[in-house]
Amino acid sequence: MSIRPRTPAPATPAPGKLALPELAEMKRHGDKIVMVTAYDASSARLADQAGIDLILVGDTAAMVVLGHESSTVPVTMDEMLFMTRAVTRGARRPLVVGDMPFGSYQVSDEEAVQNAI
Repeated sequence: MSIRPRTPAPATPAPGKLALPELAEMKRHGDKIVMVTAYDASSARLADQAGIDLILVGDTAAMVVLGHESSTVPVTMDEMLFMTRAVTRGARRPLVVGDMPFGSYQVSDEEAVQNAI
């Protein structure tokens, strides 16, 4: 169980943020789309300054940031949210994608949707 507040995702992206229709248009035109992984605001700022289109906050943070030796399974939804929020604060334009960790979507469809929001 999480103690984090459940706030709905914004219906429209922030001004200047890469939106899904724009990303789809880039793909349709055959434009190169660049994605990197980041786990903190500083790395996200650097990616933003470099013109990166998307930033992934991956569950590999379990090993890279949190020190788990050989598995991404121990990372929790709350830990992923913490890092995803930090990356979002550092990235003005890139679309930020956060992994849903193991166990956050297997319990039920309802819980999967709730965690995804």
